[in-house]
Amino acid sequence: MTRSATEPAEATAGLPRETAAPGNEDRGFGARLTAPLLMGSLLNPLNTTMISTALVAIGHSFGIGAADTAWLISVLYLASAVAQPVLGKLADTLGPRRVFLGGLVVVIASGLVGALAPGFGTLIVSRILLGIGTSAAYPAAMAVLRDESARLGRPTPRPVLARLSFAGLGSAAVGPALGGLLVSVVGWRGIFAVNVPVALLALGAALLWVPADPPRGGTPAGSPPKLSLDPLGIGLFTTALTVLAFFLLDLAEPRWWLLAPFAVLTAVLVRWQLRAPRPFIDLRMLAGNGPLLRTYARHGLGYLLVYCVMYGFTQWLEEARGFSSGQAGLLMLPMSVTALVCSLLGARTRSLRGPLVTASLLLAVGAGLLLFLADDTPTAVLMLAGACFGAPQGLIGTSNQAAVQAYAPPEGIGAAAGLQRTAQYIGAITASSLIALAYADAASDAGLHLMAAVSVVLAVALTVLTVTDRALGART
Repeated sequence: MTRSATEPAEATAGLPRETAAPGNEDRGFGARLTAPLLMGSLLNPLNTTMISTALVAIGHSFGIGAADTAWLISVLYLASAVAQPVLGKLADTLGPRRVFLGGLVVVIASGLVGALAPGFGTLIVSRILLGIGTSAAYPAAMAVLRDESARLGRPTPRPVLARLSFAGLGSAAVGPALGGLLVSVVGWRGIFAVNVPVALLALGAALLWVPADPPRGGTPAGSPPKLSLDPLGIGLFTTALTVLAFFLLDLAEPRWWLLAPFAVLTAVLVRWQLRAPRPFIDLRMLAGNGPLLRTYARHGLGYLLVYCVMYGFTQWLEEARGFSSGQAGLLMLPMSVTALVCSLLGARTRSLRGPLVTASLLLAVGAGLLLFLADDTPTAVLMLAGACFGAPQGLIGTSNQAAVQAYAPPEGIGAAAGLQRTAQYIGAITASSLIALAYADAASDAGLHLMAAVSVVLAVALTVLTVTDRALGART
């Protein structure tokens, strides 16, 4: 089933038509169900940004430069980009509760590995495990809410979706400040260890309050679910994405030869997905679903720009301006606060075009400000530059989540949500590559300005993509 761009009502805003009476949204969607989903869903965004203010400290601890510590960013994104749609597909097939619980167990293990890591290689392993484990929560949560909607016979209330969006956006927004605090108080190992108690709380709450998975795909109640995956499709997707990531990770000295195997793998993947009876990625659905494809493109490009600042700007603050990790975290606080506020505002509007156009314009303004930063730039201007990227972070995340809810087929919402995050992480991998290209061994004014110039061009492209998308004009 494919939803077309001509379905303006529920489709474009991703919201139910009904207006629940006060308190009605808690019937079936109350705190007990949503609390573990929110706790689990905040872990991946939190870990993508929390490390930004710890990279310099980790580099000093192991005697490595910015180009090496960038791998801590990239491997988590690569693992997440692959794992999100895979685990989303598993949630659709095996049941979201099972996938949610399994992911939390992996998170606990990864936190312990990172906190006790004797060397940089072990940290890389920890981040890979962390990317896989935290990737289960968001698509599984979306599938849990879909199952609850089916049980109750009504759409998931908007406040519930808004809280799920806020958990992800809010944790990502406060990540730099929290990371700076942890590094200042307990050292960089604290950003790994903090995952353990949060995951344990989410695991206990999920065991108590998330209902058992209903039968799936015609499986009788009480019988084990039928595993309906596409191993070859998953393997081709994983391999192609890994090859692309390795190409993007070294733009300073591009390994052009990697594009040949990437092209071959992509061609084989497309051919197989079109022939497979139950494909991992439903390319036929995507080909006929332009609004969903454009949502993925907007999401990836928007977060590429956000993460350039999340990592590149904070590294510049520490290495070029001489601020400590804690001070850099405080300077990024306006970005965190504006992201939180704008995520709430974005969840309240019934329009998609307005918030997304505003976000793309603010990204262009913020990137323009970065072009003029130098050693003598006042602190207030530094904070303003960060705030210009915080608002888009909140608006893009909330609005694009609503678009995915609207345009994705209900029976495949887990996989569709996972692909949304894949687009985000491809943008993030590209951002880390751009940072490594601009900074090499250490952050500098010239590197920041190069990164900013590229960001201005990309922000203009995002604005054009958003303004020209006719599907965004429809309203409820």
